[in-house]
Amino acid sequence: MMMYLKVFAVGGLICAAGQLLLIYTRLGSAKILVLFVTLGVFLSALGLYQPLVDFAGAGATVPLPGFGHLLAKGALEAVREDGLAGALTGGTAAAAGGIAAAIALGYAVALLFTPKTKE
Repeated sequence: MMMYLKVFAVGGLICAAGQLLLIYTRLGSAKILVLFVTLGVFLSALGLYQPLVDFAGAGATVPLPGFGHLLAKGALEAVREDGLAGALTGGTAAAAGGIAAAIALGYAVALLFTPKTKE
């Protein structure tokens, strides 16, 4: 039960930070997306994001900084295995499963439902 509370608290705080940025700054959602992914990469490079992942699990890996963390972690592992070329391919290889699932599920939902434009 305690793990659920940790996941909810950390994930909720990350999402609340994004909402506060939307409300109180002139940043659009696309800029906040890029900011959060970049922040995940930066915190991973400093070794600060992995302890948060160890503490909160999905509460830290599901939000956008978790995607940045995954890219950074994959790039670092690929550099260790393949040298400098791994810096270009490692992040993509690490995230490929999640990206493929998102595309496949998005396509399946698009087949099941009729999209409508906003008015």
